[in-house]
Amino acid sequence: MNYLLFKRWNDFSGWLVFLIAAFVYGMTIEPTASFWDCPEFISCAEKLQVGHPPGAPFYMLVGNLFTQFASDPSQVSRTVNFLNALLSAGCILFLFWSITRLVRSLLKEEKENLSVTDVIIILGSGLVGALAYTFSDTFWFSAVEGEVYAFSSFLTALVFWMILRWQDESDTVYGDRWIILIAYIIGLSIGVHLLNLLCIPAIVLVFYYQKYRTISLKGVAAAIAISGLLIIFILFVYIPGMADMGGWFELLFVNVFGLPFHTGLISFLALTFFVLAGAIYRFRKRMLHTSLWCLLMLTVGYTTYAVILIRANANTPLNENAPDNIFTLKSYLNREQYESAPLLYGKTYASEPEYVPEGDYYRVKTTKGSAVYRPDKEEGKYKIIRHKEDVC
Repeated sequence: MNYLLFKRWNDFSGWLVFLIAAFVYGMTIEPTASFWDCPEFISCAEKLQVGHPPGAPFYMLVGNLFTQFASDPSQVSRTVNFLNALLSAGCILFLFWSITRLVRSLLKEEKENLSVTDVIIILGSGLVGALAYTFSDTFWFSAVEGEVYAFSSFLTALVFWMILRWQDESDTVYGDRWIILIAYIIGLSIGVHLLNLLCIPAIVLVFYYQKYRTISLKGVAAAIAISGLLIIFILFVYIPGMADMGGWFELLFVNVFGLPFHTGLISFLALTFFVLAGAIYRFRKRMLHTSLWCLLMLTVGYTTYAVILIRANANTPLNENAPDNIFTLKSYLNREQYESAPLLYGKTYASEPEYVPEGDYYRVKTTKGSAVYRPDKEEGKYKIIRHKEDVC
């Protein structure tokens, strides 16, 4: 069987699996909402309100689009749940295509030389794998309710399928467009759920296998280490770092120059895009050029968090943490209200706080942390209202 005919069967089978999953999930969606985060997400989607940290602005925007099709308020929950059903079916679609792509590469057959037996093995593997996941308990559970996990699973499957498409086109002039698109999708996924970051190790390994045909233990270990550094960069440097830099600009423009609130943040974003665009135009070396494009697209996707800032300033009825300026938004993004737990060393859940005498009483020993800024609208400046304290 030639490759074009196989591709038609592959596309047809993928969409068939999509329709099966969409029908099953669509027929079993919840008419209202489960009693956990689902009512909150549905409410946030309907009126673009601010939910619990770290928020899900991109999910809110897409969910709001689907709520426009509700015939009356009682059907809003159903439309958001139906969105999750379609996204879950989309996850199954890209899972099917990823499986068939991987199985085809395992057969080590040329694209134009596939026997009927090969086609049955490839498509059969895709059908078994995709349908098994379709009817798995956990995935089906999240596919029929208004939560972010269905959207996150869809983006995860989409990103992995994209890196396989890049692998097919890596030697062409336009192959790097898939890498840039992946960076944009990862940026968008930050506004849904951070699960998508776990695709980065798989992406880096596929990149390594494609670029370096000779595979060694040292090379694999280096690829895994690089992928770990990329996750650390996005999670602990890029996401909070953008808020930190925006805060510095905000203090400079508002407290020093006397300009209106949010001027510094807007100027910082404009400068960031200008610098990245200038660097892309200036540097033409392929690896650096592609990396700069990826960073730009990651930033563009990340800007969905402007929705949180804008709607918090609108003071919506549901406005958790009220992240109406860059400083409260940073706290919101860092999930500071949940406190923190050490990964390798430090206090555990069973640790007792240290007490120090103070007159006839004892108080918990604390250390002084960073300043907490709040806008003073009468003076038009940010003021320090307190310092964060860490319990010893």
